[in-house]
Amino acid sequence: MTSEACSGSRCARDGKLQRRAQGEDTAVLIDMASRPEKGDSYGSTASTSEPGGHQEAVCRAGTPANPRIDFVLVWEEDLGRQQDNASRDKTDSHRAWRETFLDNLRVAGLHMDQRDVQDEDRAVHYVLLSAPWAVLCYYAEDLRLKLPLQELPNQASNWSAGWLQWLGVPNILLEEVPDVPPEHYSCQFKVNKLSRFLGSDNQDTFFTCTSRHQILFEILAKTPYGHEKKGLFGIDQLLSQGVFRAAFPLHDGPITAPPEGLWATGLSQRQVLFQHWAQWRKWYKYQPLDHVRRYFGEKVALYFAWLGFYTCWLLPAAVVGTLVFLAGCFMVFSDTPTQEVCSSKDSFEMCPLCLDCPFWLLSSACALVQAGRLFDHGGTVFFSLFVALWAVLLLEYWKRKSATLAYRWGCSDYEDIEERPRPQFAASAPTTAPNPITGEDEPYFPSRSRVRRVLAGSVVIAMMVAVVVMCLVSIILYRAIMAILVSRSDNTLLAAWASRIASLTGSVVNLIFILILSKLYVALAHVLTRWEMHRTQTSFEDAFTLKVFIFQFANFYSSPIYIAFFKGRFVGYPGSYNSLFGVRNEECAAGGCLIELAQELLVIMVGKQIINNVQEALVPKLKGWWQKFRLRSKRKASAAAPWEADDELLPWEGLFDEYLEMVLQFGFVTIFVAACPLAPLFALLNNWVEIRLDARKFVCERRRPVAERAQDVGIWLPILAGITRLAVISNAFLLAFSSDFLPRTYYRWTRTGDLRGFVDFTLARAPPAFAAEHNRTCSTWCSPLAASSTSWFLTSPSPWRSR
Repeated sequence: MTSEACSGSRCARDGKLQRRAQGEDTAVLIDMASRPEKGDSYGSTASTSEPGGHQEAVCRAGTPANPRIDFVLVWEEDLGRQQDNASRDKTDSHRAWRETFLDNLRVAGLHMDQRDVQDEDRAVHYVLLSAPWAVLCYYAEDLRLKLPLQELPNQASNWSAGWLQWLGVPNILLEEVPDVPPEHYSCQFKVNKLSRFLGSDNQDTFFTCTSRHQILFEILAKTPYGHEKKGLFGIDQLLSQGVFRAAFPLHDGPITAPPEGLWATGLSQRQVLFQHWAQWRKWYKYQPLDHVRRYFGEKVALYFAWLGFYTCWLLPAAVVGTLVFLAGCFMVFSDTPTQEVCSSKDSFEMCPLCLDCPFWLLSSACALVQAGRLFDHGGTVFFSLFVALWAVLLLEYWKRKSATLAYRWGCSDYEDIEERPRPQFAASAPTTAPNPITGEDEPYFPSRSRVRRVLAGSVVIAMMVAVVVMCLVSIILYRAIMAILVSRSDNTLLAAWASRIASLTGSVVNLIFILILSKLYVALAHVLTRWEMHRTQTSFEDAFTLKVFIFQFANFYSSPIYIAFFKGRFVGYPGSYNSLFGVRNEECAAGGCLIELAQELLVIMVGKQIINNVQEALVPKLKGWWQKFRLRSKRKASAAAPWEADDELLPWEGLFDEYLEMVLQFGFVTIFVAACPLAPLFALLNNWVEIRLDARKFVCERRRPVAERAQDVGIWLPILAGITRLAVISNAFLLAFSSDFLPRTYYRWTRTGDLRGFVDFTLARAPPAFAAEHNRTCSTWCSPLAASSTSWFLTSPSPWRSR
C-alpha cells in the first residue's frame, strides 16, 4: 500500500485568495442582530445548535485519523497478463496521462491519498481527494455558489395536508422525518464577506457536502492532462478513454441503520432517506423533497417533485377513466347494434378477406364487436374533454409548484446568473466575449455558426425519422401478409380473428423495433449535440433532449397514429382493392379501428412499463452482484473501506431516461385517451412503483452523483405543453373519424333513437361487376352521409358481406 499527499506549500490559489481578502467589505448584507458568542449559530432562528439544525446538514467532518474524502478516482492495473506492443503503448500512454493529470491536481491545491487493493493478477488503485479551505473558498467564489446568510424555519407545505387538516381528517400520508433541513437567506459567496455567512467560524462544516462535491468536480472537469485545444482535459475524457475506471463522491455512510436504542437524529442523511423514502412500505407517504435536495441536489429533487406531482394528478384521471370503462362494460350487453351482430347467426355472410380465403359469418366477430364497444361509446367523448382540461390544469399548477420550489431552494436565477460555461465549450470556443448579464469575459462561439450546425444536425434527425417510417411500412406489410396467411386457415375461429392476430403480433414486433432504434439514436444524438457547441450544461441537455424526443416521438407514436388515422382509409372496394407493394392494404376488423388502437397502446405502453420496471429492479441487482463479486475477489475478507463499498455500486446514469419514460407515458395518457380510458390507471399504478424504485436505486444501488443545481425541469415543460395541445387535436380527430359516436348520433337524429337497424344501415352493396364475378352480392360499411346508390365514401375498413 502506498500513500501520497500534497506537500503543503502554498498553491497558486492562495495568493489570489489573499488579494481578494485584503479589501474586506464591511457593508451590511441583511439587517441581522450582532454576532452571538462563539458556540451559537450566527443568524440562526434556534438559540442552540440542536440535532437537525444546520450542523447536521453538512458533511461529517474528518479527523486526523480519518481525513475527509471529497472525491474518489479509481483505476485498475493488470499485473500478470502479457501485452502485445499495441496494448503496451496504450497502457504507457494512459499512465502518462494519469500522472500528468494527478500532478496538475496537486498544483491546483488538492490533497491526495492513494490506497491499493490487489491480488495476483490485478490491482485496483483508489486516489482519495480532498480540498483544503483556501481552495474551497477560491472556487466557491469562482463558481458563484450561494451560501447561507441567515437561517429560516422550513416553509415546506402541501395543499392536500392543509385541506385534510382543515377538515379535521387524520392524514395518513404525512410522516415526521427527522433532521429536517432548515431554509436560509443566501447569496453568492464572496471571500471579503466571509464573516457575514452563517457558520463561517467553523471551516470543517461551513461548506456542505454537496458544495464540496461541486467544487471538486469543477476542478476535475477543467484540469488538463495534455493540450487543451486538442480536448486533452477533464475527468470525463479520461473516463471515456479508460484511463480511470470511475470517479465519484462518497455516499454518507452505509444504508443500514444504527441499533434501535439510538436517537433517530443520529442517522446519517443517507440512512434517513433509506428509512423514510426508499422503503417499499412508504409508497403512500409524502416524499421528503427537502432531504432529497440536500443529499442529491436540486436537479434530482425537481425530478422527484415532478414525478410525485404528476402521479398525484393521475389519481382523478384514473378514477374517471375506470368509471368510463366500467360504463362501457355495462353497455356491451345493452347496446342494440352489438346485439344485432351477435344474434345475426347466418344473416350476414361476409365475403372473403383475400382471393383464396373462404366466406365467413359476421356473427363470428361478436367478441370483437363487444370488445370494441368497451372503448367506443358516449363516455369516451366526456373523458376526452375531461383529459384535455386535466392536462392543461396539470401543467399550470406544476408551473406554480416549480416556481415555489425554485424560490425556496434559491435557484430562481440559476440559468441567467449562476450557471458557468461548460468546460468542453470553454476549451473549444474560438474566442471570448463579455457576458451581457455578468459583464465578465467568457468563451464565445458565434451564434450563426451554431445555427448552421443545428441545421446540419436536423438533416440527420430527419434521416433517422425516415428510418422509423420505413420500419412502420415494414410492420404494415407484415400485418397484411400475416392476416392473409391466418385467414386461409381451415379453422373458422382463426380465420375470423385473422386481423386481430396480425395486429397483436405486429404490435410486439413494433415494440422490439422501438427498443432497438432507441439505443442507436441516443448515441447519435450525443455526438450531434457535442458538435453544436452549446455554452452551458442546461442548453446542452435541452438540445440533446429535443433531438431524442423528436426521434422517440416518431418511434413510439408512429404506429398508433397510423392505426388511428390512416389504417383502412385506402382499402378500396370489391373488385378494385388498393395495394401497397403488391400487398392489399390493411383493413380494420369488425370491431373497428378504435379497439385495435387500444390494443396497440396497451401493448406499447404497458409492455414498455413492464420491461423498464424489470430492468430497473433486476438488472441493477445482477450488475451489482457481479461488480461486488469481481471486486471482493481482489481483497481479503476484511470489511470494505467506504470507497471500496461505493465502488461496488453501479455508476450514475443521469435523469434523462427517467424523464423520457414519464413524458412518453404522458403522451400515451393524453394523445390517444379516447381509445383507451384505462391508460391513466396503468400509468398511476406504474408511477407508484416507479417513485420507490427510483428512490431505492439512487440511495442503495448507484454511486452518489455530483449534486447539480437546476431552475426547473428544462425543455421537458415545453415538450409537455406541446403534447397537451396535440392531445386536444388528436382526440377530436379520433372521435370524428375512428369512433362510431358521430354515425350513431346521426342515425338517432335521422332514423330511430333505439338504433335498431344501425348495422344494416352501415352496409352498402358492392359493385355489380364484383357480384357477377362471384355470383353473389356483397356490401361494405358506408358513411351515413353518403348512403346512396351512386355515391361511395368508405370510412373505417370493414368486411364485405353478401346479401
